[in-house]
Amino acid sequence: MTAKHCFVILLACLTLSACGGIDPDSPLGQRKVIFKQMLKTSEELGGMLRGRVPFDGPRFAEASMQLDALAHEPWRLFPQVKESEQTSATDAVWQKQARFQSLARELEAATGELVIASQVQPYKARNLTPAVQKVEDTCSACHKEFRNH
Repeated sequence: MTAKHCFVILLACLTLSACGGIDPDSPLGQRKVIFKQMLKTSEELGGMLRGRVPFDGPRFAEASMQLDALAHEPWRLFPQVKESEQTSATDAVWQKQARFQSLARELEAATGELVIASQVQPYKARNLTPAVQKVEDTCSACHKEFRNH
């Protein structure tokens, strides 16, 4: 096979693989963006408390507010009926809406508590750790019940 044939085959494969993507403007695409931002922000917060990232009190407080704002966003993007098989959400999201919404409110409350804790100065990791742990536990509880891993 010549280099030209290999190139044409590679180009065809790349073109076909792009066809199966998720529309970034769809509710699913928008949810994925928000959840990735939430993960990145919570990893930064946890990293500061666990020594993986240098602790910066004002940045911690800012990231806490960002996480709280993000925590209120994805729930409105879950339609009443499952829209795609490409979602990481289990069918339970649509079958147990009350429970799903309850966990969403718990996350919103936990991130709100984190914002309050992050306003207390001087900044001390031991004062912030319980609030971050509560957010992480709330995320984990929802993932266990409503996310395909």
